[in-house]
This record gives sequence, C-alpha cells and structure tokens, in this order.
Amino acid sequence: MQSRTSPLDLAFYALSDATRRAVVSRLADGEAPVSVLAEPFDMALPSFAQHLRVLEDAGLITSEKRGRSRWCRLARPRIDDAADWLETERRRWADRLDRLEAYLDGAKADTA
Repeated sequence: MQSRTSPLDLAFYALSDATRRAVVSRLADGEAPVSVLAEPFDMALPSFAQHLRVLEDAGLITSEKRGRSRWCRLARPRIDDAADWLETERRRWADRLDRLEAYLDGAKADTA
C-alpha cells in the first residue's frame, strides 16, 4: 500500500469514507460531542472513535475533553486546503473543456 504522507493525501484519504464525510458535514453546523456524532451510525463507539481518529490525524477535525465528554469541531485550514485544491482542478478542467468546445466549433465551421 502506498504511503499517505502529505497533508492533502491524508485529508482525501479521510474523506474517502462515507461515515467520515457525514461527520464532517455534521460538524459544518457546529461543534458536537462524540456521543451526538455517533448517534446516526450503527456501530460500536470504539469503531466510531477510529473514524474520528482518522479525521483528527488528517487535520480535518480537532477534539477536546470537556468534563466527561469529548467535543469535536472542524479544523478549517485543512478543509480549506482540500477545497482550494478541488477548485483549482475544477477550473483547470473547465478551461480544457472550453478549449475543446472552441476547437470542435472551429472544426465544424471548417467542414460546413
């Protein structure tokens, strides 16, 4: 298995799982305790905690102990890094498609 060492690789690896994406989506609404985050999922708390660990190791969330509960929140900088990369790639492909469309329009005009 290839090593995932760059922060962006870790972020996309963490987001490759539906459970982890759902947690990130929920945390976009605000911080929450682990017990609340785990409620929608049919899995044991230790299994769910592993998902949180992957998200935390990737720098997508942070957590802190408050009394008897552990609270999680999004880590905006790493989320923003992933979003910036996606936006750069989206623009690149949009530009390529625009150039292809222009080329095809020119080719169609040449044959008409």
